[in-house]
Amino acid sequence: MKALADRRARIVRVRAVQHIQASIAAGEAEQRANDLAESSRRLVALRGGLEFSEGTVQAGALAAQAELAARLEAARAGMADNIAAARAVATTKEGERLAARIRQEGAEKLQQRAVQQLQDSIEARLAAGHRHRLAPKA
Repeated sequence: MKALADRRARIVRVRAVQHIQASIAAGEAEQRANDLAESSRRLVALRGGLEFSEGTVQAGALAAQAELAARLEAARAGMADNIAAARAVATTKEGERLAARIRQEGAEKLQQRAVQQLQDSIEARLAAGHRHRLAPKA
């Protein structure tokens, strides 16, 4: 019985570590998705900050500014797929974290049951009043 309780305790420790690892992975995935979204917002703000001034402007400067605006817009549009993929990964990692937590809780319940069985067994032996005999020394 004690071996069962010890084995269950080991499983609980392993499941706790697995849950911690899954939590860290989920947090990192969520942070990556948030970072990409923030980068996209910064690109929009940078693009919005490009103003075409009125009055006389050299054609080369105007063309350079228009090209920069087009590149910023293309970069932002290209990030949409990366953001969607990062959010999908974050959702998957969160599901893995929840599954790890469920496995941890299940292991904790099994450990509690094993400990209770061990305690019941010890109490039953004590209540029976039987003593184990030591082997006679030769």
